Amino acid sequence: MADDAGQRGGTPRGVESGVDPERECLIHTKLKAGSMKLYELERELAPMDAIRLRRDFIRKETGSPLENVGLFSIGVERVVRRNCENMIGAIQVPLGVAGPVQIKGEYAQGSFYLPLATTEGALIASVNRGCGAITRAGGAEVRVLHDGMTRAPVFAARNVIHAKEVADWVGGHREELRVAAERTTSHGKLTDMVTFVAGTSVFVRLEFDTKDAMGMNMVTIASAKVADLVAAGTGARLIALSGNMCTDKKPAAINSIMGRGRSVVAGIALSHEQIAQILKTDAKTIAEVNSRKNLIGSARAGAMGFNAHAANVVAAIFIACGQDAAHAIDGSTCITTVDMTDTGAYVAVTLPSLPVGTVGGGTGVDTQHECLQMLGVAGSGSPAGANAKKLAEIVAAGVLAGELSLLGALAAQHLARAHQQLGRG
Repeated sequence: MADDAGQRGGTPRGVESGVDPERECLIHTKLKAGSMKLYELERELAPMDAIRLRRDFIRKETGSPLENVGLFSIGVERVVRRNCENMIGAIQVPLGVAGPVQIKGEYAQGSFYLPLATTEGALIASVNRGCGAITRAGGAEVRVLHDGMTRAPVFAARNVIHAKEVADWVGGHREELRVAAERTTSHGKLTDMVTFVAGTSVFVRLEFDTKDAMGMNMVTIASAKVADLVAAGTGARLIALSGNMCTDKKPAAINSIMGRGRSVVAGIALSHEQIAQILKTDAKTIAEVNSRKNLIGSARAGAMGFNAHAANVVAAIFIACGQDAAHAIDGSTCITTVDMTDTGAYVAVTLPSLPVGTVGGGTGVDTQHECLQMLGVAGSGSPAGANAKKLAEIVAAGVLAGELSLLGALAAQHLARAHQQLGRG
């Protein structure tokens, strides 16, 4: 049974291909000649046959055997329609768990095992140590500060006077634009719009409550309707539906200041005894490492994030849980702080931009869906939006665990030793 499951993406043992050899040969000839495109295979074949024939063609074209990418367990009917064009197989990323970690959030409450997909040795061990420290200290305090996905169309005005008029028109027609935007979706709500002018360029940054979806498709469609109305009402030319003031998949100060996706903060109070026993150092040293490395070092480097390795944990959870992996860059804008207390230290992470969702996108892929089920956040929450906020709180707690552990390793001068033991190639 296990062998058959491992063959699901190729031709399972004992199961014949749905395409006869003569037709396969004809299709390969057409692909080679260019009279048929790779993306057209699903129009003529069942998804699994299309994947196999496409992989066969690429194998012959490149000389690579591609034996292992053809072995996978995910169902492909949904994937080839929604997630991956020209599919030839799947890449397997090792999946581990850290925890359990105790979380005291508004939405995430209890003990959680964190699924982490990574090829970086020592990462899961590090997060696991941080989870232990958090749990022994009573659990991470976590709160969602802000919730809103953005899209920012850019318009061309005739001159700066016209640019100001466009901005003023948007401000005076907020309700009309909100109603039009919300007609495009049964879930999303337009919650804010802010205009920015640069010469003759006018940017309208629209923010939406997307409930349990990460929401980029939702806000793009709604923003297109708003953009049409702005252009018609002002005479400004719509240049691009995304004008990079959103800002999507790029580190940006505007996201750090105004937030994007879910803005989350997590913190934990550690006693002197816990710091000594678990992290093998002391509160004063951890505070100095954070100050000189995460704050001063990052500032001197001109970095947009002030943390040790927050994006590491964000990326690993995102890959495991079907989030848009490119948004892991938002994790790099995390700010890690350490406050000395009478009893030890209070360590906190602030993630101003965390685009996550529990419906849509990659969340429906079988393996990723299972990881969301592990966390109790698969699908829509009750009330709507609760699961996405819960996931955001869990991610923040994971980032806190990773920051705690790495700060401790640096403070105790253990970093090189840990990587030598766990991360060697």
